[in-house]
Amino acid sequence: MHSLLLMALAALAVLSALVAALWTLAETSKRSLGERFGAQEQVFDLGLTVLRACVGTDNLEPQRDNTAQQLLATVASITGALAPAVLLGIVLIKMFALRPFVWRRRASISQARTTDFPDYALRCASGQDAVIAIRFYNRFDNLSVVDLRARAHLRYLEPSPHDGSLVIYKKWLKVLDEKGEPADERYWLAVERGAPFTVWIPIEAPVPRLPFREIQGKDLSRSSGVKLLVRLSARTVRLGTEVADERWFDLEAGDFELGRFVPLEPDLDKDVWRWGGWSRFDDLLPPGDGQGAG
Repeated sequence: MHSLLLMALAALAVLSALVAALWTLAETSKRSLGERFGAQEQVFDLGLTVLRACVGTDNLEPQRDNTAQQLLATVASITGALAPAVLLGIVLIKMFALRPFVWRRRASISQARTTDFPDYALRCASGQDAVIAIRFYNRFDNLSVVDLRARAHLRYLEPSPHDGSLVIYKKWLKVLDEKGEPADERYWLAVERGAPFTVWIPIEAPVPRLPFREIQGKDLSRSSGVKLLVRLSARTVRLGTEVADERWFDLEAGDFELGRFVPLEPDLDKDVWRWGGWSRFDDLLPPGDGQGAG
């Protein structure tokens, strides 16, 4: 928000300087242009007057029968009427455009037995199936978020069987719920401050290398433009508003990586932001820690 406000003020300052220069040029006077612009203090004072007019706190007084200055004064007055509304809009947009979640830079793919659900990991222990892990956390200290829901969607393009043109297809993917069972969504009743959350998406096939070509029974070998969408929705306490966020992961753009993410190493005796692992939130475990995907 600070950068947007500074940009708006800088634009007003540039406009004021331009109007002041044109105002001086349009002045009906026996003084030469050199004399007019040589009076630096007068030009500077004029620029400040124009700036005040452009923010709606002052007025310019054009010379009589001077059409050019009349036009410049009109421009300054219109700007002065619009500028406060624009600045207020910037503040309101930043206030209500809440994005409480910070996403891990890439989606990690590891073997299904590396999930945080013991029963599911045990069932997959003897196989080579892989699972996608999407991680994020709530970064707000003063905003309580509850009833968090996460859903996953696959989007891909394939030739139409009728005319060969590319058609966009979408597939609703299953995620692991709180019991470690495939479900349409993952639900969290409470969202602790700074706590990391993981959406586990079973691939139900081995992934020896990237890009993967099969997920939950869908063969992607003939597909292009494959992207994974993870969408979050939640409610805020007291405000009573709904917040939503989403992240697209492009299969061809390097948004996936093979390996298991680095844990945050929780320490209940310390503040959550001082837990070990935050500085390596986007890293993977070293090879040999069971993070291989195939």
